[in-house]
Amino acid sequence: MSDPRFADTLVRWFDAAARPLPWREPGTGAWPILVSEVMLQQTPVARVLPVWHEWVARWPVPAALAADPPAEAIRLWGRLGYPRRALRLHQCAVALVDRHGGAVPADLAELLALPGIGAYTARAVGAFAFGQRQPVVDTNVRRVVARAIAGAPDAGPATTAADLTAVAALLPKEPAAAARASAAFMELGALICTARTPRCASCPVAAECTWRAIGSPPATEPTRRPQRYAGTDRQVRGLLMAALRESGGPVPRERLDLVWSDGPQRDRALAGLLEDGLVEAAGRRAYRLPGDHHVR
Repeated sequence: MSDPRFADTLVRWFDAAARPLPWREPGTGAWPILVSEVMLQQTPVARVLPVWHEWVARWPVPAALAADPPAEAIRLWGRLGYPRRALRLHQCAVALVDRHGGAVPADLAELLALPGIGAYTARAVGAFAFGQRQPVVDTNVRRVVARAIAGAPDAGPATTAADLTAVAALLPKEPAAAARASAAFMELGALICTARTPRCASCPVAAECTWRAIGSPPATEPTRRPQRYAGTDRQVRGLLMAALRESGGPVPRERLDLVWSDGPQRDRALAGLLEDGLVEAAGRRAYRLPGDHHVR
């Protein structure tokens, strides 16, 4: 399907109903938009907003972040989750300074070559920062297209080349209009065409939705259960990271031992953090965030 009316309808709805998110403000630079896209991966908007504001206030351009040690990026990331994203953003800032004079490139291949920037993020930056015609395909967009166009209750577990082709076929030909449509597709999936309880009565394309036309059949695949957090290695890693973030320098092993009573699990979590580059040894019995060589 390549009917331009689908995108036109969603853009009109988006113009009236879109959330006033700061990275959507006219004149927002490519770097703050890139930061928002990385932060929003697997993280709700409400949790991202305060951290994003702090981040772009402190590091408004890549060179500002690159000049600080990775430890500062991890500290400011706080409890946003998946802190390797903070490390990758720091690496990305360094690469932008080294390769692109401190500017975010518009070219898709150059974006994809940056540390921590995958296919989705590269296309999102191309569309939302540079007004390009890119198929920006996340879970929300795949679900909208699966239901409205294909009549499926949900999309598959991962983005495929077929998903990119299907979304590209729905985009207007003019690049700026296509970028606006990409934002509209994402917003519909986030606010209306949700996974568990879609608000079909409020959907601007409900009358054209193939899934509704065939009776809104439920998914046949088993739904993924939310991952348990309490008592997992993820929780222990988070507690260790919190102790290191709150310190102004090396933390003795004895202090880290206090955050979790299960010694083998604590050792396993610490080893994982060391392997991921989120923690480094500071002598024989102390640890610190990477590059955290000073006492605050």
